[in-house]
Amino acid sequence: MFSEPIAHKLNIRKQQVETVLQLLADGSTIPFIARYRKDMTGALDEVQIQQIRDEQRSMQEFAERKASIEKAITEQGKMTDTLQGKIDAAATIAQLEDIYLPYRQKRKTKADSAREKGLQPLAELLLQQGDIIPETAAASYINESVPTAELALQGARDIIAEMINEDITVRDTLRNLFRKEAFIICKVVTEKEPEAIKYKDYFDFSENIAHIPSHRILAVLRGFLEGFLRISIEPREEMALGLIEDIYIKGMSASNEQLRKAVKDSYKRLLQPSLETEFRTSLKAAADEEAIHVFAENLKQLLLSAPLGSRRILAIDPGYRTGCKVVCIDEKGELITNTLIYVHEKNRISEAASVIRMLLRSHAIEAFAIGDGTAGRETEQFIKGLETGLPVYLVNEDGASIYSASEIARSEFPDHDITVRGAVSIGRRLMDPLAELVKIDPKSIGVGQ
Repeated sequence: MFSEPIAHKLNIRKQQVETVLQLLADGSTIPFIARYRKDMTGALDEVQIQQIRDEQRSMQEFAERKASIEKAITEQGKMTDTLQGKIDAAATIAQLEDIYLPYRQKRKTKADSAREKGLQPLAELLLQQGDIIPETAAASYINESVPTAELALQGARDIIAEMINEDITVRDTLRNLFRKEAFIICKVVTEKEPEAIKYKDYFDFSENIAHIPSHRILAVLRGFLEGFLRISIEPREEMALGLIEDIYIKGMSASNEQLRKAVKDSYKRLLQPSLETEFRTSLKAAADEEAIHVFAENLKQLLLSAPLGSRRILAIDPGYRTGCKVVCIDEKGELITNTLIYVHEKNRISEAASVIRMLLRSHAIEAFAIGDGTAGRETEQFIKGLETGLPVYLVNEDGASIYSASEIARSEFPDHDITVRGAVSIGRRLMDPLAELVKIDPKSIGVGQ
């Protein structure tokens, strides 16, 4: 069903797309198709296959939403050839939703109440911007439910505000303005400054959404969801109001002031909150996508780090107060022995140096691996100061504590405590990063944003 538009968009032959979609429908995975079905797909790689799947899902979602909207409008008895033409011409779900907005089932609005009071003709009269005096025209609508001319005008403005909100041209125009000129504006929630201190950079913050990097979007939204930050997404109000007025206000008439009030009410009460929600969602989706990409690239580089290979390693998990846990592992990564040294207490440095030299002689150590966390640099300086002539490596220890408390670590070292397991993990990471890091939950490896 979607093979032709997907083929056109991705510049891939239709037959290739159809084959991939059929294989996916049959339950084949992307890696399987890329590796074992090259002869069927024309040697499409995993990236192209992923793109085909993503496009198919996107088009399927669009088709389902279109069908749902057509059904809802038809059941209301309001479908026309013109309206069907607009639906058929829509290219995005956002455009479909704009078309559907006037027909969406919603709670009773101010405009609905005004229409029930018979104020629709007054709203249309104001929109015509003819030679009338609004207050005089409104006086003829005074009755028991509309006791004053001002209330009649207010009701007419409510109707106009809703009409503006549901105008596809207005929404497209403002959507383009938001895309280019909107700022995300953050303020700290009053009286929550002490609890929100980790978000202090965003207590009074604004940045154009067209340029804000993904990590800042994620930080701002995290603070918002945790209840510490108030955020809004909007361009300068006068720019938005000016664009709407250009569409609705023609020439000079006595009705202009009423229309300007309706435009401002529509923007502040209806349009801006709606578009803010839309852009907050799209910014979050884009930031998530970028974060996943950054994580994947960083993880790839980490997992493919050049291994030192089969060497006898003396690994150290540094610490201040609790000392440095030292382990010796053989060429296969098996634990030989472990001990504890204190290199940050002056009266125990000599003892620590003696222990290290003894371990080097006893176990034919070929390299040092030192965790890069707390006290890592100081421990590295201590080892280099011993002038052993062996290479010293500072090893990324993110996730080592997670591994050391895991079930797999307990099964590998059932007779050793958590600190020994963590030190062994540091040593093994130097020998073969990939083999060791696959044991850790990816979110604990520390390579994301």
